[in-house]
Amino acid sequence: MPEGPELHLASLFVNKVCEGVLFTGPVTKSAVSKNCDVSFICEAYRIQASSRGKEVKLTLTPIKSDVKERSTEQPMDIVFRFGMSGYFRFTSEDELPKHAHLRFFSNEKPCRVLSFVDTRRFGSWQPNGSWQRGRGPCVMFEYESFRSSLVCLCAKV
Repeated sequence: MPEGPELHLASLFVNKVCEGVLFTGPVTKSAVSKNCDVSFICEAYRIQASSRGKEVKLTLTPIKSDVKERSTEQPMDIVFRFGMSGYFRFTSEDELPKHAHLRFFSNEKPCRVLSFVDTRRFGSWQPNGSWQRGRGPCVMFEYESFRSSLVCLCAKV
């Protein structure tokens, strides 16, 4: 099961491969996935990732064009929980992994795809999501608070 450092690396991977890449069209879900649809369609958008604990958040940010100065498209956060075996891949459309359950298509020719791959289908995503409430401090970014909370837990035992 991916832990905090692996999810942090996943967010770094997404940021590296998506840097300077424009995405377009709808976010598509595989037919076999039981997770919810992501109703985000945009002519051009960028993807940025961040992580906290056992979650990765992708922020889809529309690019305003001169033609659509009064665009009503808003950024969307999608929060991923990787389950036992989830990860992201960035491939050509022809090399799409078998278990790519959520896909973001670039507007390049030939098209490339950022996909959330989850062989066991234990992973999930939440459109317009936020970090899970009640979760303790993040070991990667709130280390001192994380250590303090462990000391408090050990003192109670």
